[in-house]
Amino acid sequence: MPRFLSRISFLFILKRLLIAIPTLLAVITVAFFMMRAAPGGPFSMDRKLEPAIEKQIMAKYGLDRPLHEQYLDYITDVAVLDFGPSLRNKDRSVAELIGEGFPVSATIGGCAMALAFLVGGSLGIIAGLRQNSALDFGLMGFATLGISVPSFVVGPVAALIFGVWIPIFAPGGLDLGRMTPYTITLPIITLSLYYIAGISRIMRGSMIEAMRSNHIRTARAKGASEREVVLKHALPIAVLPLISYIGPASVGVVTGSLVIERVFSLPGIGSFFIDGALNRDYTLVMGVVILFASLILLMNLIADVLYAILDPRVKYT
Repeated sequence: MPRFLSRISFLFILKRLLIAIPTLLAVITVAFFMMRAAPGGPFSMDRKLEPAIEKQIMAKYGLDRPLHEQYLDYITDVAVLDFGPSLRNKDRSVAELIGEGFPVSATIGGCAMALAFLVGGSLGIIAGLRQNSALDFGLMGFATLGISVPSFVVGPVAALIFGVWIPIFAPGGLDLGRMTPYTITLPIITLSLYYIAGISRIMRGSMIEAMRSNHIRTARAKGASEREVVLKHALPIAVLPLISYIGPASVGVVTGSLVIERVFSLPGIGSFFIDGALNRDYTLVMGVVILFASLILLMNLIADVLYAILDPRVKYT
């Protein structure tokens, strides 16, 4: 049995999963009543309907019932993973719309996170090993710029330069509905830039601290090469703060994808969420909120497990 499994109790994982249930319930409750509190309704933007027809439509979707009954019915349906029909997309269920948009959002978000950790981590290591050098100052200057400029500014500028002036990539949309490097490269880079900058700063500080620790001096005293010192002794410790960063970063990728998908006209979950919020499509918005909250809770759990794998001092028992 791998050694790290002895430091991760099954009861700990079960406890985290059980804690996620009331957390999701709280998210669903807040989102449900906030959506109903907003002015307007799913059919208020259409042309004025006859009172009898409007009454039939409201009755069909259960919107004529008291709010607490709607809430209890929705919770009951969600418990069996039934998110209901979309109120604005005719003959489409929320599950179908999420299934259609999730591959786009997951591909862009996953590739953006992988690129951010790879590039940002590498830049942070280089800057940490060359502390106070011109290279260090240059990389940290880039990181500061990347954090300062929001993605909704970078996206249109990148689309204009590399999609119109220098047509290397698609400025927006998908190629006949397919995801190809030509269509998703700019969204991935735009979404990852902020996290590349943040990860490089975190990794730089962590690497500097690791290189000054006692066990690094011990390794050098035993005759370890500089390559062994960095890769075998310093890097496993320096990477730990990045594991803790997975949870907050996943939240940022989720919220950032809402903007990126809109800027580049991608049919992802973020676009469905914005359209649903504007059109008061209650069930669609609730379904996306539940999905996002579940992914965030899952990513936080994965981060805790990875922390125990990488750091022998951590035990979840």
